[in-house]
Amino acid sequence: MIDVNSTQKRIAAQKQSFKVAAVQMASGPNVVNNLNEAERLIEKAAEQGAQLVVLPEYFPVMGLNDMAKVAVREKPNDGVIQTFLSKTAHKYKVWLVGGSIPLVASTPDKVLNSCLVFDEYGEQVARYDKIHLFNLNLGNEQYHEGQTIEPGNKVVVVDSPFGRIGLAICYDLRFPELFRAMGNVDIIVLPSAFTETTGKMHWEVLVRARAVENLAYVVAAAQGGYHLSGRETHGNSMIVDPWGRVLDRLPRGSGVVIAAVNPSYQNSLRASLPALSHRTLQIAM
Repeated sequence: MIDVNSTQKRIAAQKQSFKVAAVQMASGPNVVNNLNEAERLIEKAAEQGAQLVVLPEYFPVMGLNDMAKVAVREKPNDGVIQTFLSKTAHKYKVWLVGGSIPLVASTPDKVLNSCLVFDEYGEQVARYDKIHLFNLNLGNEQYHEGQTIEPGNKVVVVDSPFGRIGLAICYDLRFPELFRAMGNVDIIVLPSAFTETTGKMHWEVLVRARAVENLAYVVAAAQGGYHLSGRETHGNSMIVDPWGRVLDRLPRGSGVVIAAVNPSYQNSLRASLPALSHRTLQIAM
């Protein structure tokens, strides 16, 4: 049975502005330390009124090598990291997008790089397994995610009190067909750990492009700084509105970026420039 009152409240809520936050970290190898830092920043975001908080990719662990994440992988619905996400979402009464965490894969010695979403009651309401795996051979800088990660194969969109939210992770940003396959979404969340090498040239332009072409808000939460492994991540966590404006950003280091999402403004843009209804090509996934 449809809960008419609940539906009406959701529609009413979507007409009002609300705050979202992107958390930026420079995570290390120690899971407990990373979780403590994540909670500190989530609390800071909640105190500033954020109702939707997005953590970065690999927020619980950025190890000394690629196998570090395999060592701390968890089974679905079981583990320290997932318990932390559930309890923290409930404690601060926020919708919490758990960046990405390593979950057990079907392939031995590999993980699924998974983004979990928890509602304000601490219930998991969505899971997205990263589809596109990063591969870079650029001088001394090399990354081969396929060696330790099993790719996902499902596009995920979750209905929320804030509208339809599309889930993507880091390297997915380079594949616009993924976002088209989401359909009309109001918010795109993008946990990331972009390298400094690629990020300084491509990160902002791609984040803003995804916002513009989908007329959606993008909440891009990044790793930002130097890590004990020697890796440098780009940072520049940002929140971008459907017109491509950067509403808030943090260049480097741990912290929080916050901005208001205005559904009425978004609806007016979509009415004035109805590009989403002008699409003629169908994307096969």
